[in-house]
Amino acid sequence: MLLTVDAGNLWNAAREGLLAPVTSTALEANIPAHLRDPENRWFGLAVRARTIMYSTARVKPSDLSTYEALGDPKWKGRLCLRTSSNLYNQSLLASLIKQYGEPATEKMVRGWIANAPTYINGDTQILEAIAAGRCDGGITNTYYLARLVSNDPSFAVAPFWPDQNAGGVHVNVSGAGITAHATNKAQALALLEYLSTPEAQAILAGASFEYPAHPGVPAHDLLKKWGTFKAQTAGVAAAGEFQAAAVKLADRAGYR
Repeated sequence: MLLTVDAGNLWNAAREGLLAPVTSTALEANIPAHLRDPENRWFGLAVRARTIMYSTARVKPSDLSTYEALGDPKWKGRLCLRTSSNLYNQSLLASLIKQYGEPATEKMVRGWIANAPTYINGDTQILEAIAAGRCDGGITNTYYLARLVSNDPSFAVAPFWPDQNAGGVHVNVSGAGITAHATNKAQALALLEYLSTPEAQAILAGASFEYPAHPGVPAHDLLKKWGTFKAQTAGVAAAGEFQAAAVKLADRAGYR
């Protein structure tokens, strides 16, 4: 079995023939279609949102709205971003291409870059920079903030859910698939099915601060405090399907 983070990695593994399609009514019942491979070669087991993070000391939620709005000139010199070589950002751009098309996504990214973001190559470091006043906002995965807040409830950064009147928040997965040349496929399938059950999903969510992939399992209490959000439903497979286009787009837009 292959277990890894990011649908882009899972998509690439499937494309290279490393994963075998499976037939499982349990997996199809437990994992929503947009969180798994269309050909059932891999399945998301935990979900993270890559969303806007902001300083609760210097930014009001009313100052925020969409991913695109981070290109507003009012954010000039106030953003922290990871580089475009980061897989999480490539998957974000890929999903935006799937949702809005390349021209609109490129315009969006050019807006971010026009605001001269500070590049910091680590989600935790971006959040710490926001808290310390080096920048006022950025984009990171939710579980990084959850880890920091679990250790320090006064940590002055919060998530904002963008695009709620449009395509929704970008989500990605940690997931797994059965390798094409596995010698114990029946046992691997049994494990994969177990990991999709409510019991296992609660354990995974509690340990990682990710959201359960199973829609019937509640999120960790800390995540519940952040409220609910509309997520992209176009399918996390877009992270791989449009990965090459995302890399080229970032290069054209000057997103280093």
